[in-house]
Amino acid sequence: MADNKLYDILEVPRTANDGDLKKSYRRLAKEYHPDKNPDAGDRFKEISNAYEVLSDPRKRSIYDRYGMKGVQDGGHDGGGVGMFQADELFSHLFGGGLFGGFGGGPRRRHRPEDTVLSLAVTLEDLYNGKTAQVPLDRRSFCSVCQGKGCKTGARKACQTCTGTGLVYVYKEIPSGSPQKLKSRCPECMGAGNFMCEDDKCTSCDGQGVQIEHTFVEVQIDKGMTADAKMYFRGDGDRTPGYPPGDVIVLLSMIYHDDFARDRDNLSIDRTITLVEALCGFTMVITHLDGRELVVRHPPGVVIKPGDKRVIAGEGMPVHKTPDQKGNMFIAFDVEFPPNNFATIDLLQKLEELLPSREAFVMPEGEHVEEVELLEFKPERKPKRYSSDESDEDGGSGLQCAQQ
Repeated sequence: MADNKLYDILEVPRTANDGDLKKSYRRLAKEYHPDKNPDAGDRFKEISNAYEVLSDPRKRSIYDRYGMKGVQDGGHDGGGVGMFQADELFSHLFGGGLFGGFGGGPRRRHRPEDTVLSLAVTLEDLYNGKTAQVPLDRRSFCSVCQGKGCKTGARKACQTCTGTGLVYVYKEIPSGSPQKLKSRCPECMGAGNFMCEDDKCTSCDGQGVQIEHTFVEVQIDKGMTADAKMYFRGDGDRTPGYPPGDVIVLLSMIYHDDFARDRDNLSIDRTITLVEALCGFTMVITHLDGRELVVRHPPGVVIKPGDKRVIAGEGMPVHKTPDQKGNMFIAFDVEFPPNNFATIDLLQKLEELLPSREAFVMPEGEHVEEVELLEFKPERKPKRYSSDESDEDGGSGLQCAQQ
């Protein structure tokens, strides 16, 4: 009967290829690595042993034919990979290990995570440029112990591992002599040193770090986009013996009352009167840098509701080339006078001045019907009757023919 134990340990079928084996091993090794799951040491060794055999084509061929005994008798070193070799294998696959491991001296910690800050800016800030200071609370070296976590000289090398963080252990091999393997020191837990409780720095409780209240200085360039990310390398959290983290500042723009931005262009809405639309106008637009732009439109060039005009070169500065700018677009709306703004005589004179309208000819025939044009009010929609609605007298809108 075929031996499937190693395949079952890696949770793959016998037909699994090298990619399937590696993928399954990476998943299981992450889950059962002792640094993450201290009670899973035996399970991790089983997984590593199984992968060592099945990832070697020669050993896998022997295992498929003769089982684990054939591997041990026919070319396997008999000792398995053990805890030290298993972590080396894990580190090789994961680029240096995920949880620190046992084979590289003292336990390794990850570099501190990046700190993400948000900075709200106005459209004026993005147009003119600005320097802002953003508050930052970060972990930094303790000012009392300078990151040592204890009094100077109070940290002692571990006597058990002589400061290496590793010890040698012997593992019994069923088909051979005991094998000498490296393992994490149980006394200092791989740190290589330790300190007495009484020697801990009281300011940081022996951690070597404390919260520092500082700030990062952010330079907002002209024309920068509102979704820009700015990186400050090494200005983040700090841990003794490890590279510091980074700070990332995310910009978010505050809504502007007048201007809207579209890449390097600006747009603005303006309402003019009917007289201005027909006879020309002069207006002032206050720009984002405080300049007063005087805009003139000649008489006789009619502006209709919804028309747009452009002022070239008065848009946003182009990022990194602020001497170049986009355009400013003005969208016009025309405000008409109220219904009772003029007398009949004045309207007649106005009609004489405006282009003449086409003469109306009443159509002829019995199907011609004159109707009243009412003012439309969205809050009061005209009532529509259907055949099943009753009229004011309570009767039906339509009567059925008598049979």
